[in-house]
Amino acid sequence: MNFILKIVFVPVLILTQFQFSEAQDADSLLNLLTAGKAPEKVTATFKSPKLVLLNTNETQKKKDLAFWIAHRFGDIGGEFGGSHTLFGLDNAQDIYFGFDYGVTDRLTLGTGRSRYDETFSFSGKYKLLEQLNKGMPLSLTLFAQTAWVTRKPYFTNEFTSQAQRMSYYLSAIFTSKINSGLSFLVSPSVLIRNKISDVGDKYALPAIGFGGRCKLSKRIALIVDYTLVEGLGRPQNLATKYYNPLGAGLEIETGGHVFSLNFQNSPYIIENNFIANTQKSWTNGGVRWGFAVSRNFSLFQKKTNKY
Repeated sequence: MNFILKIVFVPVLILTQFQFSEAQDADSLLNLLTAGKAPEKVTATFKSPKLVLLNTNETQKKKDLAFWIAHRFGDIGGEFGGSHTLFGLDNAQDIYFGFDYGVTDRLTLGTGRSRYDETFSFSGKYKLLEQLNKGMPLSLTLFAQTAWVTRKPYFTNEFTSQAQRMSYYLSAIFTSKINSGLSFLVSPSVLIRNKISDVGDKYALPAIGFGGRCKLSKRIALIVDYTLVEGLGRPQNLATKYYNPLGAGLEIETGGHVFSLNFQNSPYIIENNFIANTQKSWTNGGVRWGFAVSRNFSLFQKKTNKY
């Protein structure tokens, strides 16, 4: 519409030599024509339901199924890295296979399996609020995930019941798409465990995640996220030293695939594992390379005849 108005007004501006005033009139007319429009949903805040480590606000489309593969290699440097392990590529720290299914456009159910602790996970994600181009500057998505450790006990009576093998992660994901190339995320959360490995540690760990996506080209974007766990009430005198998970990488769109190449200090992939157990630091060689790739499938779609 703006293009059409300019075509109409340019000859008038030339003939009357009142360019400034006529341009103001054109803008006023555009405002009048669009003033009555209903607010529109802001879409594609992020291009993937997952950032580097954290979940985003994105859900699967109704009847769409996403197949996920993620991998975390070993330390690039430090005591367990270097050329002898091909800078971590010889060591697989965690591998994840999973499926996410869109029950509706707002509700996604997922399940997966992680190599670490032979963990099975079951998740649900629901879009409670959606960002609008007018009136609603952010979106809110609720995410819940249950994890079940299925490995054999390392010692007698390590797990006295099945309940001790379970943990529960709950988060509220607030996101905002600033423009077509920049999006931000804030995610307060809590991880509830039925068993702890360090005496004096808390069964319920609060955390706050921060993340962002910056578009670099049509199909490539910079992604980063940081989860604050230490400093939110967790005891500092534990036998094991823990660190806040930090990840950064590149996200590549390739048609039906979303592929990310990333670096992070956590060896683990799902929130139930990396929130509580990140024991590596970016400053002591504990950074590792990882990747994630998803393939989307549309299920149960009716075929239409061309003739």
